[in-house]
Amino acid sequence: MTQEPKIRYSDEELEEFRKLINNKIEQAQRQLELIESAYRNDQNNGTDDTSPTFKAFDEGSQVMSKETASQLAIRQEKFIRDLKNALIRIENKTYGICRVTKRLINKERLKLVPHATLSIEAKNMQ
Repeated sequence: MTQEPKIRYSDEELEEFRKLINNKIEQAQRQLELIESAYRNDQNNGTDDTSPTFKAFDEGSQVMSKETASQLAIRQEKFIRDLKNALIRIENKTYGICRVTKRLINKERLKLVPHATLSIEAKNMQ
C-alpha cells in the first residue's frame, strides 16, 4: 500500500509555524518602530554655526536618509502584512500549500520564508 502524499501540514506543525510567524511579526514591528523613530528624529545636528556648504550637504543627507527610511518602512509594513496573511492561512489550514502546484511547500523553505506562498519549483517557473 503506497502512502498518500500529504496534502496539508498537521495542526501541530501549523502551531509551530504560528509561533515562528508571531515571533517574526514582533521582531518586524520593533524594527518598524525603530525605522519610524529614526524617520521622525530630524533634529538639527548642531550645524547652525558651521559653513553654509556643510549645512547644504547635511540637509541633502537628511533628505536622502528620510527617503531611505520611508522605503524601509514601506517594505517592513508589507513584510508584516504578508506575515499576518500567513497567520490567516494557518487558521484556514491552507498554510504551506503552493498557490501554483497545490503541493506542500518544503518545511525548511517555510522556516526561512514563513510567508512564502510558492514552492521552489513554482518560483523557478516564474
